[in-house]
Amino acid sequence: MSTVNPQPLWQPDPERIAQARITQFQAWAAEHHGAPAEGGYAALHRWSVDELDTFWKAVTEWFDVRFSTPCARVLGDRSMPGAQWFPGATLNYAEHALRAAASRADEPALLHVDEIHDPRPVTWTELRRQVGSLAAELRSLGVRPGDRVSGYLPNIPQAVVALLATAAVGGVWTSCAPDFGARSVLDRFQQVEPVVLFTVDGYRYGGKEHDRRDVVAELRRELPTLRAVVHVPLLGTDAPEGALDWAALTSADTEPVFEQVPFDHPLWVLYSSGTTGLPKAIVQSQGGILVEHLKQLGLHCDLGPEDRFFWYTSTGWMMWNFLVSGLLTGTTIVLYDGSPGYPDTGAQWRIAERTGATLYGTSAAYVMACRKAGVHPARDFDLSAVQCVATTGSPLPPDGFRWLHDEVRDDLWIASVSGGTDVCSCFAGAVPTLPVHVGELQAPGLGTDLQSWDPNGNPLIDEVGELVVTNPMPSMPIHFWNDPDGSRYHDSYFDTYPGVWRHGDWITITSRGSVVIHGRSDSTLNRQGVRMGSADIYEAVERLPEIKESLVIGIEQPDGGYWMPLFVHLAPGAVLDDDLLARIKQTIREQLSPRHVPDEIIEAPGIPHTLTGKRIEVPVKRLLQGTPLEKAVNPGSIDDLDLLTFYEDLARKRA
Repeated sequence: MSTVNPQPLWQPDPERIAQARITQFQAWAAEHHGAPAEGGYAALHRWSVDELDTFWKAVTEWFDVRFSTPCARVLGDRSMPGAQWFPGATLNYAEHALRAAASRADEPALLHVDEIHDPRPVTWTELRRQVGSLAAELRSLGVRPGDRVSGYLPNIPQAVVALLATAAVGGVWTSCAPDFGARSVLDRFQQVEPVVLFTVDGYRYGGKEHDRRDVVAELRRELPTLRAVVHVPLLGTDAPEGALDWAALTSADTEPVFEQVPFDHPLWVLYSSGTTGLPKAIVQSQGGILVEHLKQLGLHCDLGPEDRFFWYTSTGWMMWNFLVSGLLTGTTIVLYDGSPGYPDTGAQWRIAERTGATLYGTSAAYVMACRKAGVHPARDFDLSAVQCVATTGSPLPPDGFRWLHDEVRDDLWIASVSGGTDVCSCFAGAVPTLPVHVGELQAPGLGTDLQSWDPNGNPLIDEVGELVVTNPMPSMPIHFWNDPDGSRYHDSYFDTYPGVWRHGDWITITSRGSVVIHGRSDSTLNRQGVRMGSADIYEAVERLPEIKESLVIGIEQPDGGYWMPLFVHLAPGAVLDDDLLARIKQTIREQLSPRHVPDEIIEAPGIPHTLTGKRIEVPVKRLLQGTPLEKAVNPGSIDDLDLLTFYEDLARKRA
């Protein structure tokens, strides 16, 4: 791998390296904690994984983490799963997120942008006041530490206020975007039994208004644990009967009270895609997220009070939670609520220009769409403030790197990053002091012992293997909701290599220390950076009487594209005509989301299964990627081997 791109696409100049916060941190950690003063990032990274306790202690000191009760040690039990971080310590995430209000009172904490593209600021003082008011109201509604509070909200300031107020009282936040259908939301929220629901009446996307009041009514009916529903009138409608009005709950001038909770107290619940049944409800801790995000945003993304941080995301994706954590570093965060490409493909660049974004994050798919559409960001927009363009969701293809370099600026830090909902952070990606090579992530993150392993657990260099992390990270899940014995958690990450996190990505670690991501080593669907479960699609499609069974596959294409075909096995007498095609798409769009609609719907003679009756997705994916049948599947595990020749033939024709 290391001989492919010997020359870096970009190299930070000496001044930039000297000014980077990670450089200052290394010098300070060398003086106070024995970190290596020489050897640059590689030496710092080696120290951070070899001296894990010391490294994380240094992070909490450097960022002045306020423990109301100090800890006796950094890491109690260090086994995975079950590592215990900062046992005995207490703190509050929201308190840290609002700290900058003391020094930056009248400067914007949030810049809110919708499809009109005019930024509207919310100052630090105003954000803190609203959080204080709402937190007091949540307490008066009986919300106690550990209670779940849910949001069916777009990426708007009210969502940030609700998250921070929930964290301030020690509640557990969870959110879905309003383009999710009722079934998708209930599959998530019913698991965690929320006591409060914040909801909009609808949202605007692609120049249209989408009324969601019927969905909200269904959520209220199907969530019996709700004690209160709070109405955010985004489309200007009155609060429905029995709902509280947002404005009334956030009007008081109340100083926030921050519940001091244990380090491993739950902060929020994120959800996996639900490939095999219900989405996993992933619980991360107040302290774990706080220290991981301070490291990631403050050191790797090099963010501070003078920065403006814009990442295109929705509240249903972990990148929204990550974006909100920009507040921890005193950074102004940009909340964009709307279509990524409205009114034209260049929309996100216009928002970066108008908000003065210094770090702009998007999906690899958006970069490739801009390239295809002939967008010229530097020609058409003033992007002089942008220091870094970051991408995630899927690997950024080499052409994407070159396009950003040519069309934005040749002195542009391009940070392709990769992590997961599971840790709400990055395993590898941005390092402001390292060169950027085409098609590669700069390096593994500090404190993350990222390796590529063969099936026997041997580390590989310059060869493709499984992405594993051999040491605990503070933001790894404390547990899954409703997984009392921890078996589902264990089986998700630790059943392949005992005691070692296996993530489910194919990666190469190069001899120069950079990382190449090759896509999923399992069948998770990943569209525009949003991981989706096939089970959701099957459930919706197979309600149609004409569909006997279905199989959906997501395939990373060599050009950076993504092909998501849906194979349907029809009931006797059914015909896959234009009417049925339209109804399949409409069903998926309405019951799940527009993102779930497949690229192609193909009639198949049947759907192959394991001997225990489980649909086989990974072997079919491998066949469609060109793997020979004998290598793609264990023939003894399949119920009807002849069926696989259909998929093999299709792959041959497509090639």
